[in-house]
Amino acid sequence: MIVVLGTFDLDPEDRDRFIDSKRAQVEHTLTEAGCLDYGFSLDPDDPGRVRLTERWESMAALTAHVAALRAAPQGDRGPRVRDHAISVIDGELVEGLFG
Repeated sequence: MIVVLGTFDLDPEDRDRFIDSKRAQVEHTLTEAGCLDYGFSLDPDDPGRVRLTERWESMAALTAHVAALRAAPQGDRGPRVRDHAISVIDGELVEGLFG
């Protein structure tokens, strides 16, 4: 399983507009082959941060997603992001640890 964890830092007053600007992207991505989970969320401790969480069946599925994002028309990209960090983790699912 591939896990993507990201943060986007922006002005706190732009956070909700950033989330709104990603709604269509989230809806579309959730229908892509190999997408297990995809979403943006507000950081409860930092009013200027949005978190990204993705889970993919394979690196090939994530690579296809990134290629599609880069090829898509770049309409309104939402508010200006001051900084961002994205980590991609290739890992093995461990079940039953918390259940």
